[in-house]
Amino acid sequence: MEIRDIRAVLFDMDGTLVDSDAIVDRSWSRWAIEYGVSPAEVLAVAHGNPAVATIAQMLPDATPAERAAAGARVLELEVNDVDGVVAKPGALELLDTLDRIGLPWAVYTSAPAQLAKVRLTAAGIAPSILVTVDDVSCGKPDPEGYLKAAELLGVPATQCLVVEDTVVGLSAGQAAGALTAGLKGISADIELADLHRLDALFKGLE
Repeated sequence: MEIRDIRAVLFDMDGTLVDSDAIVDRSWSRWAIEYGVSPAEVLAVAHGNPAVATIAQMLPDATPAERAAAGARVLELEVNDVDGVVAKPGALELLDTLDRIGLPWAVYTSAPAQLAKVRLTAAGIAPSILVTVDDVSCGKPDPEGYLKAAELLGVPATQCLVVEDTVVGLSAGQAAGALTAGLKGISADIELADLHRLDALFKGLE
C-alpha cells in the first residue's frame, strides 16, 4: 500500500502532533521522586505507554487502590502543566492539507481524555474523532484504539496510515494492519524526519 491508497490518517498525540515531551518528562520525574523510584527508569517507559502500565511496572507491589492514587497524582501533575505545549513542526500544515484534500483523520492517544483535551487545545488542534485510553480496554501496543478510531471514521484500519513516535505505538498500528509512518528514527513503512515530510507527500496527491 502507498500514500495514494490511504483513505484516512490516524495520529498519536504526544510527540507526534503535540510537542509535550518536556512536560511528560517534568511530570513523570516529579512523580518518580515523590514515589521513591528512579526518574530515569520511569522516563524510559513512560513515553507512549498508558500511565497505568507505567505505574504497574514501577510499583509492582502496590495495591489496586495505591496504583489508582498514583495514577491520579501523575494526571494532576500533567493536566496542570501546559507550559510550552505547542503543535509539532508541520502538524498544523499537515492537518490543513488533509482537510483540504478531504482525507479524514483522527487522534488516538494513551493519555486520558481530560489530559488529551487540555494538550490538544493548547496546541490549537481540534480533531473530530478523539480516542483516548479511557475508550479502550487494552492500551498500546494492543491495536484496539486504532481499530476503534478507524471504525469511527468509517474506514478499514488496513486502509489507514498510523503516524507514531514510539515503538509501543507503532506496534499498535502494525497490529491493526495499517500502513505506518514513524518519527524520531523508529523503523516504519515511512520514516519521517518531521511532519513537513508527510505534508509534502500528501500535497503531492493534489
